[in-house]
Amino acid sequence: MRNVMSGSAGQVVQAGQIGVVHVHGGRSAPVPFQLPPAPRCFVSRAHELASLDGWPLLVLSGPGGVGKTSLALRWLHDRRAEFPDGQLYVDLGAHAPEGPTAPEVVLEWFLHALGAVDVPESLAARQAMFRSATAGRVFAVLLDNAASAAQVRPLLPAAGTVVVTSRWRLTPLGLDGARFVEVEPLGLTDSVRLLDTIIKDGRTAAEPDAAGELARLCGGLPVALSVVGARLSTRPRRSLGRELCELRDDGLPELDEAASVGSVLDRSYVDLPVEQARLYRLCAWLPGPWFGAEVAAAMVGERVGDVEDALEELVEKNLLTEIADNRFRYHDMLRTHARSKPDAAREPGLRRVLEWYLAAAVSADVAVMPVHQRVGPAYGSIAAMPGGSLDWFERERVNLVAALHCAHSCGWPELVWQLCEPMWALFLHRHYYTDWVETHRLAIPAARECGQPLAAARLGTRLAMAYVNLGRYDEAVAELDAVLAAGLDDPVSETTALSMLGRVHLGRGAPEAALECFRRVLAVRLDRGRDRGAGLARRRIGEALLELGRVDEAVVELELAEELLDDPAERARVRTFLARACAAAGQVDRARSLLDSAGNDLRTSPFHRADVFLALAGLAESPEEARDHYRSALACYGDPADPTAVRIRALLDRHEHESAPHVVPGQAGGEGQRDPH
Repeated sequence: MRNVMSGSAGQVVQAGQIGVVHVHGGRSAPVPFQLPPAPRCFVSRAHELASLDGWPLLVLSGPGGVGKTSLALRWLHDRRAEFPDGQLYVDLGAHAPEGPTAPEVVLEWFLHALGAVDVPESLAARQAMFRSATAGRVFAVLLDNAASAAQVRPLLPAAGTVVVTSRWRLTPLGLDGARFVEVEPLGLTDSVRLLDTIIKDGRTAAEPDAAGELARLCGGLPVALSVVGARLSTRPRRSLGRELCELRDDGLPELDEAASVGSVLDRSYVDLPVEQARLYRLCAWLPGPWFGAEVAAAMVGERVGDVEDALEELVEKNLLTEIADNRFRYHDMLRTHARSKPDAAREPGLRRVLEWYLAAAVSADVAVMPVHQRVGPAYGSIAAMPGGSLDWFERERVNLVAALHCAHSCGWPELVWQLCEPMWALFLHRHYYTDWVETHRLAIPAARECGQPLAAARLGTRLAMAYVNLGRYDEAVAELDAVLAAGLDDPVSETTALSMLGRVHLGRGAPEAALECFRRVLAVRLDRGRDRGAGLARRRIGEALLELGRVDEAVVELELAEELLDDPAERARVRTFLARACAAAGQVDRARSLLDSAGNDLRTSPFHRADVFLALAGLAESPEEARDHYRSALACYGDPADPTAVRIRALLDRHEHESAPHVVPGQAGGEGQRDPH
């Protein structure tokens, strides 16, 4: 499909677009290549392109549809080799229906794209982490459709080149050393050249006056010129004069440029076949920044095969942009224009779309976590997605969150909580805390409103886990107290809540209270004959006993825990704790043997393997051996700015500068944030 439209190029960080892994500062780190495709048809702008060279911060401003994003993409793609550490992209949504994207949300996207797993919650902490992650890198960032300097400033990295596009000048960024470039509408000659590039048959040369008048009526805006050119390219026998006459017959204003552009878009809409027109006006209401053919089909109530050709035609007519394979989006001007066309089918269409997202998310969730217990009614009838994985959730995350918000806005609480439930696999493994907290805050009251206390309890324990990981213990306790006070006959909710309370007590430095919680969990799971659950509870008990210095008791509990577990990785985690207990009891040889065995079984769990290396460093017989283990632990983290990686780096730095005797360290801080049990 062709893509000749100028304008913004998407609204979501495509976090899945990761290139090869480079070594940065001695550590491997993913290299993101997130830029949308370069514009296919691009004319002139030689002066503007030349003015961009040599500046670390560039602000391109100008009216909507003037081609700011196309200019930025053309310049960045032409210089891709100059940015070996990759490119980050985000549409900041200055004109999105849901409003501009908050800087802290964008920073979470960027940090995950750069390899971070646990991202801190506050804006200031995320800024610091982003600066650390970008220090010394040679890369580019495109911040598209910015609403203000205040939105942009927290997103400035420690190094690299940043390009900002906005309809406003964003003058305050001058304090940050910005170079301001005004992107003007194309002149008459260049407007006609763009038309000719799109039409490709010499009609502009044959009818220069009509071509010039069409260009003038489009206001020099590439978005409008592209729509007119695309329509003419599909009608090779239509003269430019006839096109001009039809526009005038529609009552085209002669002086109002904005109204003229609107009339150009109206003319293209009126000419659409019925099915294409329906897709154009209804898909503009879809939640999320982009959509696939499956979602478009759900919106109009058709089969996927029946809408694919129509979507392709809309792309050919420059009324949609295809940003990747089966990923379509609207230019913000075109989305606004499409939404101005009323359609009574909008609400039932949105309902079908949300039900499609629910079915797809459930199918992917079953594929990722096949034995997990669920509550939602959809789980009884939907099979696992073939080849389903966390990558599907990663790719669809922003759309799923937008779908949940759409359900909330439409007053469909049953869809709110049901959409939230299958996202657990994503949040558990990828830790998108902003989305995690936001979705569950909407889903829990929605479940209660629907008379689903069990769903509310299960979701409440998951929200509590996010709060525990973030150190927000008071909020975690409030959620957990609500779960326990509900009085449900649900051992899963009860034991999960008690285990989370135990983690709160450990985090607050109260291991005795934590031990009591974990023993209550063990009693329930033993009573129900749940060997795996009992094994995990005993591991937690062993952890609390270690904190209390009751080493012999800890060894007993951890040995029992390993006997109850079947999963090799879970058994290896137990051996990591058991090694700490043995080392504390003076059984150094056994501790080393346990750690060697655990390390082998945790090769696919880098964060847990880091704990093994840390414990081995504490048992090292020479400074060189200790440093090697600390470096191995640090290498388990792809992002050097990850909070746990920062703590490991501090341990390594301290060891390299001090000659104090080694002590057996505990976990670096990451374990408690990655284990829900």
